[in-house]
Amino acid sequence: MKEKRNKTQSAGGGGRMANLELLRCGAMMMVVVLHYLGKGELLADLTGDRMGIGETLAWLLECFCIVAVNVYMLISGYFLCTSSFKISRLIRLWLQVWVYSVVFGLFGALSGVMTGTEFDAHFVLTLIFPVSMGHYWFMTAYVFLYLLLPFVGMAVRKMDRRQMQMALGLLLFAFCLLKSVLPLRLEMDGKGYDCLWYLCVFLTAAYIRRFGISFLEKKRRCLLLYAGCCLLIFVGTFLLRAIYLRTGGLGRMLGMCLEYNHILALLAAVGLFGFFAGMDLQGKGAGLVNRIGPYTLGVYLLHENLGFRYTWQSWLGAGKVAGAMNEGGIWAAVVLIFWTAAAVICVFVCGILVDIVRKWVFDILHKTALHLGIYRRMLGTVEKADELFAIKRESRE
Repeated sequence: MKEKRNKTQSAGGGGRMANLELLRCGAMMMVVVLHYLGKGELLADLTGDRMGIGETLAWLLECFCIVAVNVYMLISGYFLCTSSFKISRLIRLWLQVWVYSVVFGLFGALSGVMTGTEFDAHFVLTLIFPVSMGHYWFMTAYVFLYLLLPFVGMAVRKMDRRQMQMALGLLLFAFCLLKSVLPLRLEMDGKGYDCLWYLCVFLTAAYIRRFGISFLEKKRRCLLLYAGCCLLIFVGTFLLRAIYLRTGGLGRMLGMCLEYNHILALLAAVGLFGFFAGMDLQGKGAGLVNRIGPYTLGVYLLHENLGFRYTWQSWLGAGKVAGAMNEGGIWAAVVLIFWTAAAVICVFVCGILVDIVRKWVFDILHKTALHLGIYRRMLGTVEKADELFAIKRESRE
């Protein structure tokens, strides 16, 4: 994997790995699929008796896309584990989240577009404090994880293989394996929606980067691991459903296999990550992917904003898909695939374009503010803070 890293860097990509940037784009598209199916109410109730072709296909898509968030964090962890902590990066990230939260949240509310959310004091506070109030749960977990980077990064760099295997094994046992095998719901199980789980994923990526995993050296094995685990998620979910319909038991466990911190979801994500890490993507395509990659976060921040979170699905044919599913037959599957693909393309392109504009505005404001002495002094303070962490890191290596 380390040898592949240099081959996949492309001119104009700023040292980025085009294969992993392509995976980043793919993971974000999977996130859109999950939100289209879930918030578009296209996933049939697992406790219901009826499950036609369209409903079954929707759940199959859900199972193959559930790896998206873990994959996105694996990519971040793969790069962050060798990076020094930067206050400047934290500030830029927070500003990006805050601008999306406030601007598009208020636009959705004041324009009358927003549905499924009350415009009240809690809503306003959520817009103003998006990280602390959990406007975007993933960003809350990510920011808190990044705050731990000075501690975690140093520990990762100092550990040898056996130490890291032991530490990572204990974490995965506590937060992943245990909940995956026990036929009960653990009260402290966060289902993968917390910083602790993404610390586990981060350390998994760090282990892969530092020591590698021989199994992941063959792309065919990686693809089989991804596809096999996703199919097992699907089979496991419908097996639990069958047990529930027959006995009325395990009702709280129906969606267990589809939770981010389930062992199958993690292994599937590792398999997909390994497949793309072994790719050799070069040429103009690599350059294009490297230019698009940095803007993928904007796709998430736009379509998951409270101002649009429960609305855009109806704009992009969710109602038509639901109608086709009610009619049943193979046509429901065709309609589902068409509108899901159209929604993913539309949301992804719009999100990329909006974030390009956001970056352009930020650059203009930055150049303008450079004329202010207080802004230059503030930048100098932040740069010194960045250097402080970098010097500490270098002095220990």
